[in-house]
Amino acid sequence: MRRREFITLLGGALTIWPRPASAQKAVPVVGLLSSLSPEPVVKAVAAIYEGLKDQGFVAGQNVKSEERWAGGDYSRLPAMAKDLADRNVAVIITIGGNSAAEAAKSVTTKIPIVFATADDPVASGLVTSLSHPSSNLTGVSWLGVDLLAKDVDLLHELLPSVTTFGVLLNPGRPDIAVQLKIAQDAADKIGRKIRPLSVRVADDIDRAFAIITQEHIGALIVSTDPLFNIKRDRIVRLAAQYATPTLYFLPDFAAAGGLMSYGSGLIDAYRQVGVYAGRILKGEKPSELPVQQTTKIELVINLKTAKALGLSIPLPLLGRADRVIE
Repeated sequence: MRRREFITLLGGALTIWPRPASAQKAVPVVGLLSSLSPEPVVKAVAAIYEGLKDQGFVAGQNVKSEERWAGGDYSRLPAMAKDLADRNVAVIITIGGNSAAEAAKSVTTKIPIVFATADDPVASGLVTSLSHPSSNLTGVSWLGVDLLAKDVDLLHELLPSVTTFGVLLNPGRPDIAVQLKIAQDAADKIGRKIRPLSVRVADDIDRAFAIITQEHIGALIVSTDPLFNIKRDRIVRLAAQYATPTLYFLPDFAAAGGLMSYGSGLIDAYRQVGVYAGRILKGEKPSELPVQQTTKIELVINLKTAKALGLSIPLPLLGRADRVIE
């Protein structure tokens, strides 16, 4: 073989040799599974990606995402979770309560899961303990369901003459019985009654407010649930239309025109979820990352809405507010 021919063949061979493994490294995919719809939680989801970015993972550059949104329909979660598991994503982030996390847990014991929830992750069996979460799950939790007792007390302080409080509840939630018991026990202590109002789908919201009017229910508590967050504007509008003093579980409701909210601001919590997902992508194990608890609770009062309802906020209650919207 001539030297020129050998060099030509060698050059051709070089063009088909595989690249080094470092150059072929696949971009990791993060799966996002949510009970919610994306619109009400745009800022929260942005916080997740900020948390990932803090760990060096920028969406669209060195990490990809696959998002699945159930739109408040819990029955869709198992199939969505299986789809993400079948795609063998690197980590699954779940938001919108324990339902999303449980759906992910049911389809994989290998893919790491980072959850965000207002439900109790230990009592529900999601993890064995907060300090040493089991197997492939960890995440961030905050007070949500447990605040129902305080919700009853706050409404009683605002409206001491009201004898019956309506509570908007989604019977599709796994912990519906716990929610109802917390509210009823709190009402019993102050000699008041609870009227559960079931809302499984969006159209039930209108029927619930019709019942409030028919039964002369004096005030309403909107309990923690993804569906209610999705339909935030609709609930706030109906509360104004029916002149129903209403207490909500997220500050976003008061900001949207709701009378009063008592609950956690979730941006920091969702950012921590992103940080945990990034740490796992770097090689840490979920079982070595303790479940973080957000304990900061905000009382927000919308004075403009109070005025529209003809309500005077007691000074002690107003003085305890973390934020007043005028």
